[in-house]
Amino acid sequence: MKNFLAIFTGSPDAMEQWKSLDAKTREQREQAGMQAWQNWATSNAKNIVDQGAPLGKTKRVTAEGIADIRNAMAAYTVVKAESHDAAARMFENHPHFSIFPGDGVEIMECLPMPEM
Repeated sequence: MKNFLAIFTGSPDAMEQWKSLDAKTREQREQAGMQAWQNWATSNAKNIVDQGAPLGKTKRVTAEGIADIRNAMAAYTVVKAESHDAAARMFENHPHFSIFPGDGVEIMECLPMPEM
């Protein structure tokens, strides 16, 4: 089995649409989304290596210094699967974008470090 990093992405536009929902609708969707996310985690527990967490504000460090930036990354998790396709299938219809305002999940293989 290989490890795969899943990055949950979102856009400012999607978040603005989410914030424009009335409080009752947003609360109902939050409750449904958290339950669906918990169900997803339970059904995939044997393949979750690191449950991950939401991601906060971003700083970028370059040769020129440190700067505040904005990107689409909202959260992460690490899963194990037999193949890249199998890892991607784990996130089909995930609550991140089927209930919450996220726009997708990007999955990439965690490659081994080259030997020195």
